[in-house]
Amino acid sequence: MKIKTTIILLGTALALSACSSTGPRPLPPVRQAPTVEGAWVDPNGIVSSFQAGTFSTRSTDNNALLASGTYVSLSPQLVEINMTSLVRNTQSKVNCAMVTVNQLNCTTDAGAQFSLTRRI
Repeated sequence: MKIKTTIILLGTALALSACSSTGPRPLPPVRQAPTVEGAWVDPNGIVSSFQAGTFSTRSTDNNALLASGTYVSLSPQLVEINMTSLVRNTQSKVNCAMVTVNQLNCTTDAGAQFSLTRRI
């Protein structure tokens, strides 16, 4: 009976050792939500920049500052901009929705709409 018990224990040990792994499986990489950080351009070529909560728009010909302000991300797809136009000397609020990682659709508080494309 000792031989039979020994054979069963060895068989069980071999079966269990075949089930062992070298460690936990690595998790897939975490995808980060797209962010508005960076440079964006409108259809006229005017460049708007989003950086660490500050917003600015500059002309393409002489890089003159046209508007500046701040922005906050309300969600991964929605950004609110509070800006001052240096050209018109007015303040306004603009809401932008990131419809793709490379396109922002924006609406001013006066109802005007425009789109920005990520500058690559």
